[in-house]
Amino acid sequence: PPTIQPVMAKNIPVWIKNTFSPGDYGTVITRDTSNDTNNESGIPNIVRGISSINNITLLSLEGSGMIGIPGFSKRLFESLSNEKINVILITQSSSEHSICVAIDGSLTARAKQAVDQAFANEIALQKVEPLIIETDLSIVALVGENMKSHPGISGRMFSAMGRNGVNVRAIAQGSSEKNISSVIARKDVRKAINVLHEEFFETTYKQVNLFVTGTGNVGAKLLDQMQQQLSFLAKHMRLQVRLVGLSNSRKMIFNDEGIDLKHWKELLAKGEKADLQLYTQEIIQRNLRNSIFVDITANEEVASIYDKLLQKSISVVACNKIAASSQYDNYRHLKDLAREYNCQFLFETNVGAGLPVIATLNDLVNSGDQVHRIDAVLSGTLNFVFNNYDGTRKFADVVKQAQDEGYTEPDPRLDLGGTDVMRKIMILARESGQKIEMKDIENHSFMPASCMEGSVEDFYRAMSTEEDHFRALVEEARSKGCKLKFVASYRDGKASVGLQHIDP
Repeated sequence: PPTIQPVMAKNIPVWIKNTFSPGDYGTVITRDTSNDTNNESGIPNIVRGISSINNITLLSLEGSGMIGIPGFSKRLFESLSNEKINVILITQSSSEHSICVAIDGSLTARAKQAVDQAFANEIALQKVEPLIIETDLSIVALVGENMKSHPGISGRMFSAMGRNGVNVRAIAQGSSEKNISSVIARKDVRKAINVLHEEFFETTYKQVNLFVTGTGNVGAKLLDQMQQQLSFLAKHMRLQVRLVGLSNSRKMIFNDEGIDLKHWKELLAKGEKADLQLYTQEIIQRNLRNSIFVDITANEEVASIYDKLLQKSISVVACNKIAASSQYDNYRHLKDLAREYNCQFLFETNVGAGLPVIATLNDLVNSGDQVHRIDAVLSGTLNFVFNNYDGTRKFADVVKQAQDEGYTEPDPRLDLGGTDVMRKIMILARESGQKIEMKDIENHSFMPASCMEGSVEDFYRAMSTEEDHFRALVEEARSKGCKLKFVASYRDGKASVGLQHIDP
């Protein structure tokens, strides 16, 4: 700026200090770049600064009548200059079909009138399209002496913003290679600056912003584990994990600085009434970089918001199996959205709990292998039940124990009726590359029909009356020297679930 030109001409360094922290080192502006290195690594800083200008309007003039005709740029700039409108950024396509300029947003109306008058004849003859005006924009720029002749800077810049859903409207770079400017939506400025700062300056940590839904047994354990692992994640994985949003079926809370994981229960109890649509809007409007939504519920309504989040480049990690086991078209749509918007849709714990089953399967498929057959015991609930039921205790009592110890779904009939296992084998088949629906899976249920009706209380009463049925199943397996296992199978495009006699 003109205010520092005199001192720059005399090679006098300019120090900028923080009024509230005058003791800090601050920023020095100088012509000498020999000491332009990262304080932590000693590696030269390629990018030296990030700047932004808000309240920008983008004016675009385009049309086939501009191609090969000299003077269009001159007339555009002249019309703006006559109105004393300064052009902040210029970009033109090599085809000469369009040119766009960025100006101060407060001058939009004057600029439109000036350009419309200058090109009235061409617009009337349809040689040039009417002026296109985009408002509520900002310019974000990378600046640095060492950017010159250093390849890959613009690629890193646009990749970092793209991964976080920041759309670039226009780009400009001078031949000096000391500045790369991009025009983005004004609402994305904060996120873009944070993302670029993380990409080019923060060599130590990457910040991850979490929004967690579900605080039952599994959700509570995750939050406790996060609290225990924060220092490990920071030290060994260079991740600063911040819990920004938390909700359950009753309450929800937000804190951009991070919810205290030591006291999340008390804080959540004091939160506002839960509203899933409002919760979703808050996640999107916060527009934080590296955002991840974590679903630890078995709720269909929660699963229905995944597409809205993925379209905003917010990754989704789901313990909830409903989305991945929904109609195939919806499952495929969510996978495609994640790819299109540079985020992730992950559901590793849908099958195999904490075991990396899906990740391993993905690696096999991605390396070119074909899955011909799957046989698996996929229900921790049914495995627990048949490992502990031998006929000396009532079957209903063993199931109740499994529910009390957190093995079952909230409605145990999803486990015992085979629905949960059907979902799991379908997910595995889909991840193997098969287009399969629930109706394509045979369910050889061992549960009497009377047990599958009414409420959960009715379910337990019905099981007690059907005790002879369950005891007969165990005794038949015992007579053959076998154990009972509820096995899911996939072979040659067909899938089934049901009880099998397995040699011990």
